[in-house]
Amino acid sequence: MAQRDDGEFTEFVEQHSPGLLRTACLLTGDRHRGEDLVQTALARAYAQWPKVRGAENRPAYVRRLMVNSHLSWLRRLSSTESVIESLPERVDGADLQSRHAEADELRTALAHLSPRMRTAVVLRYFDDLSEAETARLMSCSTSTVNNHVTRGLAVLRTVLKPAPAPEASS
Repeated sequence: MAQRDDGEFTEFVEQHSPGLLRTACLLTGDRHRGEDLVQTALARAYAQWPKVRGAENRPAYVRRLMVNSHLSWLRRLSSTESVIESLPERVDGADLQSRHAEADELRTALAHLSPRMRTAVVLRYFDDLSEAETARLMSCSTSTVNNHVTRGLAVLRTVLKPAPAPEASS
């Protein structure tokens, strides 16, 4: 068996793991599941590293592995999804706690989307991929991506709508 060059793979992992983890956490809505998803995708990438190495865009190839794994998990585990009864109160401010609360609110709102809608929104707006790249990763047409994104954003607007300001009494 040929000796594998692990240094190149290690360098890839060090360089691209933070971005892959961010995408995975947004896709799954949970940091721990996101870490599992990244590990799964990287294990698959390592197993087929010569093929990944030859890819035109290595991070996109691994992201595709990650999206496919995520959607596969959702198909298998769809009956175990948990329903969130209420959203946390919206907190305004620039401190660290507020930023964490806003990020948590966004993750909670993303959980209201179907898996394909969530995937399309995350890839388009958080990974800043084009419609064509997103369609290629999701194995669908650009019009399907646009449909998922349009519907997903409508749901997010509803879920993230700020509470009405209390009326001042005279």
